[in-house]
Amino acid sequence: MIPWQHLDTAQVPGDGDELRLMRRGTEYSIMTGGIELMNSRLSGSEEALATLAFERIGGRPKARVLIGGLGMGFTLRAALAVFGPDAEIVVAELVPAVVAWARGPLGGLYGDSLSDPRARIHEGDVGELIRAGDGAFDAILLDVDNGPGGLSRKENDGLYSPGGLAAAKRALRPGGVLEVWSSTRDSAFTRRLKQAGYAVEEVGVRAHKGRGARHVIWMATGP
Repeated sequence: MIPWQHLDTAQVPGDGDELRLMRRGTEYSIMTGGIELMNSRLSGSEEALATLAFERIGGRPKARVLIGGLGMGFTLRAALAVFGPDAEIVVAELVPAVVAWARGPLGGLYGDSLSDPRARIHEGDVGELIRAGDGAFDAILLDVDNGPGGLSRKENDGLYSPGGLAAAKRALRPGGVLEVWSSTRDSAFTRRLKQAGYAVEEVGVRAHKGRGARHVIWMATGP
């Protein structure tokens, strides 16, 4: 058994929590405390965030997509693969070290996605872009926690609150879609989305391309 190697530690702005980048052979993991937030072997559901969004709004000219959380770049890379040459993909990443990892030890996972002219990395809170983005986006894809009920950062709770969901609806263009990734189902969050005025669909997706754990993506469409 190849042991895990600790490559780097990063402070999360605001709450003082730490992220640890780990490697075992060719496998990478990002952890906080004893919780694994992402693993390089499990990309299926993160990629599905992008492909499902494309199915809903990919035919729009100059589609503008906001991704909350850079992670290991799976959603960004999938979005660049399916959206056309006139699209803009904005990724908000709160932790500067995660961006540095993307350009350093995790570079092999990203390929040339960070240099794609359609991609823009915003180092900051995705909530700030949502609150400032009045009708700015065709799709908002949130993968910043283990789900609304599995928060890794307390400050992110506002994204899933009634106020946060209302802000996301204002930030969407007519008929735009808000997608939220979760490791588990959460019926209370489904009700909250409906109460916020969204048409809601829950999609079950596998963690690794048709197999592995089943994750959930809420697809919430605004008016």
